[in-house]
Amino acid sequence: MSALRIAVLAYPGCFASEVFGVPDLLTMATHVAGPDRAGYEVTVVSPRRRVAASGGAALAVSPLREADVLVVPGFELLPGLDLDARLAQLAAEIAAIRAHAAEGRAVVSLCVGAFLLAEAGLLDGRRATTSWLFADELARRCPDAEVRPERLAVTDQGVTTTAAFSAMYDFALELIRRHSGAGVARTTARVALVDDARTSQTPYVDARLLPRPGHEFSHRVMRHLDQHLTARYDLAALSDTFHVSTRTLLRRFADETGLSPLEYLQSSRVRRARHLLESTDRTVAGVSAAVGYRDPATFAALFARHTGRRPSHYRAAFRRGAG
Repeated sequence: MSALRIAVLAYPGCFASEVFGVPDLLTMATHVAGPDRAGYEVTVVSPRRRVAASGGAALAVSPLREADVLVVPGFELLPGLDLDARLAQLAAEIAAIRAHAAEGRAVVSLCVGAFLLAEAGLLDGRRATTSWLFADELARRCPDAEVRPERLAVTDQGVTTTAAFSAMYDFALELIRRHSGAGVARTTARVALVDDARTSQTPYVDARLLPRPGHEFSHRVMRHLDQHLTARYDLAALSDTFHVSTRTLLRRFADETGLSPLEYLQSSRVRRARHLLESTDRTVAGVSAAVGYRDPATFAALFARHTGRRPSHYRAAFRRGAG
């Protein structure tokens, strides 16, 4: 058996510990297994020449290369962070994730690295997990995924997602178990003082840190709008769906989100359009129709208002960055 090639995708602001946590445990496993067993060839890669991780730590990176497994670490996801803007800054990394998966090779996200996989379109139609703290947000942004917030790690059709931070070790131990055997995994866990018997992140949930109670209404409305992204916006029909008056719907939604349902729907459509412009060859008119706009000019104006670029300019800029 040959060495398993692992590439860890470093990017600006990623958690340095999540870049090196899996490789370090794999190094331990290689020593435990001994020289006669196939080990792990680990490289930290990036589409950029220089990368500073969280806290400003400079990382030595290699160019993107072929690997059996691509590991995507998490990043600092603070309350109030403009996640759309953050992901837009990582267009080159998201393109690399998408290209790796398109070759039929395994992709793994650690913690909120799942949001990069979601942006790359890899979670659509798959089961997934992430930190329990951000599971609702992942489910809202990716309504076609089945988010399992109780799970430590979920693998579905070659895509693995893990829970927060230390769950990277649960993933690494499972990888060691499959590649080097159960005995090597068990001994590695003992040497590293890592729990190899955890099955759920539920015992770690602190309800005080979850989104405040009382936001369930807006989350249900958001989920409905995401699931009916291309449908004509009809405030009266939306109110009927949730058995409230239009006035009540607008007030409750604004109280919980600071937005109107239409403003949320528009931002969600733009997010989907960005993904289509980045990852498909559909015409601007085709993308417009795919997110619910029959008039491409109306769509283009909305897109420019949200992103600062016309759709064609956005696509050109993204592809230059990815290249």
